[in-house]
Amino acid sequence: MALLPSKSLVFTVRRQEAELVVPCEPTPHECKPLSDIDDQEGHRFHVRGFHFHQSNLSMKGKDPAKVIKEALAKALVFYYPFAGRLREGPNRKLIVDCTGEGVLFIEADADVSLVDFGDELYPPFPCAEELLYDVPGSNGLLNSPLLLIQVTRLKCGGFIFAHRFNHTMGDGTGLSQFMTAVGEIARGALVPSMPPVWERHLLSARDSPLITYQHEEYSHNTSGPKNGTIIPTDNLVCRSFLFRQSHISSLRRFVPHNLRCSTFDILSACLWCCRTKALELDPNEDVRLICIVNARFKFNPPLPLGYYGNALGFPAASSSIGKLTQNPLEYALKLVKQAKTKVTDEYMKSTMDLLVTRGRPNVKLAGSYIVSDLTRAKFKEIDFGWGEAVLVGPETCWELISFYIPSKNKKGEDEIIVPVCLPASAMKNFVKELENMLKDEQTVHADI
Repeated sequence: MALLPSKSLVFTVRRQEAELVVPCEPTPHECKPLSDIDDQEGHRFHVRGFHFHQSNLSMKGKDPAKVIKEALAKALVFYYPFAGRLREGPNRKLIVDCTGEGVLFIEADADVSLVDFGDELYPPFPCAEELLYDVPGSNGLLNSPLLLIQVTRLKCGGFIFAHRFNHTMGDGTGLSQFMTAVGEIARGALVPSMPPVWERHLLSARDSPLITYQHEEYSHNTSGPKNGTIIPTDNLVCRSFLFRQSHISSLRRFVPHNLRCSTFDILSACLWCCRTKALELDPNEDVRLICIVNARFKFNPPLPLGYYGNALGFPAASSSIGKLTQNPLEYALKLVKQAKTKVTDEYMKSTMDLLVTRGRPNVKLAGSYIVSDLTRAKFKEIDFGWGEAVLVGPETCWELISFYIPSKNKKGEDEIIVPVCLPASAMKNFVKELENMLKDEQTVHADI
């Protein structure tokens, strides 16, 4: 495990005035309800992400902002709901009014080169608020643009593609599918290789709702674990940790030979244990690890290819803090594996029924730690003509969630970057716990 150093890079960004990019051809003006998975409370926010692209000699003389803006207008013909606005109906039901008003687009220039960011790109990114400018009055959930894109040209000929996306419209897979379409069109395609599929009715509650699972992950559930502590938000420290294949192999020494597990399983169990120990909470309290699971192929039949709405399950592993911190890593690992197996067709139907009958609640925040695996979302492969991104990741990190961000070292070996946010004292404990768990591996860290 390598604790990546904090950055102090400062540079200037010159932005042009934001403009609305509309579909380049007429599109249907209609109202399209979101699914009951889409409009739950936990999706009612904006996702912010960054794509860092190098210069490419074959694209010399071409302006990435112009290329992407033109491709965006063409892609919106196929994904025209993104050019609309959200309205809220009875019982908090969200509906897309396909007005064709467009998405926000900003082009900018920065007096910095990609190399100035250092050998490693990772959250939190410097000057993030300048690289993804929040246009005043544009970031509401309702009656506001559903997507904002900023393309910032760099001195080296590379660029940063940054986005702010209304999460109710889709998950990481859906957003990646849309951006892939923009990239394909930017490279000359006339239509996306994956036709978009709306079909949000497929993820709607049953006519006679029936909650068949405990759903410990959601609020308003009285049968799950006791409420836990929400960590204090003052004096928070955000750091990114780099996990190489050798680190994952080192963690596997805690796993019995007859227990199969994925990299996600073992890494999530490790982080959950180390984070829980670092926070030094009451051992009698309960904590949860909430895994964000792509459920597209868990349905019977599976969702159609091209479905770009939210299709996420949030299964929770739960334990008392005492049991989690006093047992071997194998204990947490088995809980993580068991949680993931909950996600079935019936589990997702039960989830929809719960969301509708209980007012579309949020996931439980107290006592929870959420992990989201971006290594399979294919964001890094999105190519606007300059090749795939050097790195793609969320703008920053939050105290309750960590993303697993794919990366490669100079040898081309796969690595995972994990941003973690904790109070300063807990971060010191967290680093020590990780070092102890990986004590057979060399660790490198900066002062915190």
